Amino acid sequence: MNTKTTKVIYRTGVALTSLWFGASSFGELTHNPIVWDITLKLGYPPHFIYILGVAKFLGVAVLLTPTKLLRLKEWVFAGLFFDIVFAFFSKLAVLNFAAGTDAIVAAIMVGVTYITFRRLYSAKYEVAPSTEVNQKLVNA
Repeated sequence: MNTKTTKVIYRTGVALTSLWFGASSFGELTHNPIVWDITLKLGYPPHFIYILGVAKFLGVAVLLTPTKLLRLKEWVFAGLFFDIVFAFFSKLAVLNFAAGTDAIVAAIMVGVTYITFRRLYSAKYEVAPSTEVNQKLVNA
């Protein structure tokens, strides 16, 4: 896959992910009955719903920041992944499998977006420079 195709997939994924989690955040922060009723039915307390809404809103803001905050975007993808996993298993435990299909779709969408993010912005790991203290600890 060439860079141009990867960029198109990434930007589309970021747009769809931002719409998905932005709408979810809006519903949580505005006390939308659809979002609140399901989340309360799953057993989550009301204060948690507000915290989740703020976290999603901030995550969407970071995702929409182009070519900046790359390390923070890693954390946003991790947070979205955990949100999706918890939503899926909560719905599976309390409701049924069919109620969790939206989480499966979200997981695929976020997963593809993250994979293209890594292809565009590969992580560069460097070994820290060696010092005398580090050498003594390694040799001990």
